[in-house]
Amino acid sequence: MKQTTFMEIYPIREIDIKKTQTRFNTVDEIIAYLKTKIDEHKVATYIATFDHYAHTASLDEGTISPEILDAKNIIFCFGKELPKAQVLAVRPRSIGVAERSEDFVLSFLVAPNPTANTTMIEWCKSIANL
Repeated sequence: MKQTTFMEIYPIREIDIKKTQTRFNTVDEIIAYLKTKIDEHKVATYIATFDHYAHTASLDEGTISPEILDAKNIIFCFGKELPKAQVLAVRPRSIGVAERSEDFVLSFLVAPNPTANTTMIEWCKSIANL
């Protein structure tokens, strides 16, 4: 899983998984799998699934790259502490799952909590048949 800076500001983690390297066939299957990981976690809590593709496609001014076939975010939170009000600016967490013709791209904004990052990296990597 690589770490990059998106738009020169946002530190993200990203993994591209070829469709031949995973047992999953759709974004919905991956989202369902990630939801089980969230549900099994001792701290994380599931919030929602956002269909980013459908939302953008429904807008008159919405544009979607032709290479993107589907795109959803699973939204959840690892928050077990509220040390200051500003922590709300970096919560909740989200993992994006996009489908292209040959692969799935999973990505998330790097969290200030190293344990949360490690967990999200593990979840994303577990999509691949390693």
